[in-house]
Amino acid sequence: MVTTLLVVVVCLAIIFDFINGFHDAANSIATIVSTKVLTPFQAVLWAAFFNFLAYFAVRYWGFHGGNFSVANTVAKTVLEQFITMQVVLAGLVAAITWNLITWWFGIPSSSSHTLIGGFAGAGMTNAMFMGANAFAAVNAKVVLTTIAYIFLAPFIGLFIAYMVTILILHICKNAKPVKAEKWFKSGQLISSAALSFAHGGNDAQKVMGIIYVALVSSQVIKTGTPMPNWIPVACYSAIALGTMSGGWKIVKTMGTKITKVTPLEGVAAESAGAITLFITENFGIPVSTTHTITGSIIGVGLTKRVSAVRWGVTINLVWAWIITIPISALLAGLVFVLVRALS
Repeated sequence: MVTTLLVVVVCLAIIFDFINGFHDAANSIATIVSTKVLTPFQAVLWAAFFNFLAYFAVRYWGFHGGNFSVANTVAKTVLEQFITMQVVLAGLVAAITWNLITWWFGIPSSSSHTLIGGFAGAGMTNAMFMGANAFAAVNAKVVLTTIAYIFLAPFIGLFIAYMVTILILHICKNAKPVKAEKWFKSGQLISSAALSFAHGGNDAQKVMGIIYVALVSSQVIKTGTPMPNWIPVACYSAIALGTMSGGWKIVKTMGTKITKVTPLEGVAAESAGAITLFITENFGIPVSTTHTITGSIIGVGLTKRVSAVRWGVTINLVWAWIITIPISALLAGLVFVLVRALS
């Protein structure tokens, strides 16, 4: 039976995906805009197209074995016996709130981690109301893996970007600068498309898992039932439309404040980010696109010199990453208490 609360939860989930799109648009377009390969408007259209194309790649072309593995991982963050519609609602409200706060201040935090933190926090609060240990509500393997990749994803992106940049410099060492510049500007179209494609495949799936558990919790579908096709269509559409709306404060942070990026370095950073996301998506790990591309941008900066990276900005970003999950969990817990009191 479809309830009003279920409709509200599904609408909030799709709204979160839209916000995720404009919050994380900078991940895909920051370098290609800062190097002036595309205008901001052209860049968001380009990114949005490849965000949505990822849906067809997974659903119909067998990408990642045709499985929405990241969605499955997110859905397992909280154990089923502790999931209620109030838990899902509180998690989404907390995630949306934190995303809007960080977007307003131009902080490229992780939409993935705020969603997982919110879902986990609401589940833990529900467990306490049920008289259980709070930590008994969460899947420790999922949460600990997610926390580990807060640090691992940027370092993987950094390492790959550093190596790709060195390789490109070696291959093109005898090329004429003007001609090489044209190559790299054309290459950025491909690398940014790959990053946008990976971003869509990675980020749109997270809310799909949340909607699925909401349907199970409402007994609309049974556990183990294949995901209804309207869920991925809605989520991929929402994130693509969100990307089209931009997120210019974060674009400025990503594209200019961490380090100065040239077309060559844009190709390297975007390629490294895409490679990292393809690898983690294949294993169903819900990593942060934001963390990954930030690490990749730092990696290309390090090929010039250590001082080329603005470490003060970078350290502030790391602190934002660290506090995202606990703050989202706390917000979700407070929202759950409020929702429970009003129910």
